[in-house]
Amino acid sequence: MSDAYADRIENALARIEAAAAARAYASDRLARRHAKLRARIQEAVASLDSLIVRESPADGD
Repeated sequence: MSDAYADRIENALARIEAAAAARAYASDRLARRHAKLRARIQEAVASLDSLIVRESPADGD
């Protein structure tokens, strides 16, 4: 195999590896953002639940 072909293969492999690493980073970043958003939504729902319980008339009033 000539050096030109080997260089092209090496360059292609480097691009594939870089793309795979970028995708893994993006996926990890998205997973972290999702986890943070999920936690914030859970906190908001818990706050709303507390507010509803506090503002609801007690049974028998």
